[in-house]
Formats: sequence, C-alpha cells, structure tokens
Amino acid sequence: MTHDSNSPACRTINHLLQRIGDKWSVLVVMTLSEGSRRFSELRRQIPSISQRMLTLTLRNLERDGLVSRTVTASIPPRVDYELTELGHSLKGPIGALSQWALANIETIHAAQDRFDRVHDAATAA
Repeated sequence: MTHDSNSPACRTINHLLQRIGDKWSVLVVMTLSEGSRRFSELRRQIPSISQRMLTLTLRNLERDGLVSRTVTASIPPRVDYELTELGHSLKGPIGALSQWALANIETIHAAQDRFDRVHDAATAA
C-alpha cells in the first residue's frame, strides 16, 4: 500500500500523531490514566513541565476529546482533569510503544554508537 503524504488522510494522521505523540501529551495521558488530577497535582507529578506548557497540553488534549475538564464551584474554584473514554483507549497504544522502547533500548543504543563511530571516523578523515 502506498501513501501520498499530501493526501488529506495522511495530513490528518500526521497532525494527530504530532499531538498525541509529543512527550508532554504522553506524560499527561499516562499520569491521568491513574485517575483524575487537579492542575497542581499534574504539575507535581510532571515536574519538568512548565505551567504554560501544561496548560497548552491540557487544552489541546481537551480539544481533541482525550481529556475532560470539570470545574467545581468553590473558593477557589476546583478544576479537575481526567481522561475521557477516548483518552483511556490511548493508554494501550502508548503502553505498547513504551514496552517496545524498553525491550529495544539496548539495541537502539548499540546502533547509535555504531553510527556515531562511523560518522565520527568519516568526519575526521
């Protein structure tokens, strides 16, 4: 099967994979797979993410239907985030990709080392 990278289907898939495949989205989805979280809880559990990036990531995941946002009237207002049914369905593919990466990390590192040695030798010549 051939794919035309300019076709509407390929562009749509590419856009979606860029969104759900970025490291912040993956970390947020995996964190929310453990249950509903408040914004501050997500920040504590993903300490390397900035407040702005967490806000953008949650907004994009909500827009894509993967995360729901619930505001509870209180002082201050309570905002909770949780995975939707669609978001929960993403846990399997992300988990499978994580398992694949862990199972193959040594092979990947060995390939990178071989490549770097060849590239370094060619650059030095």
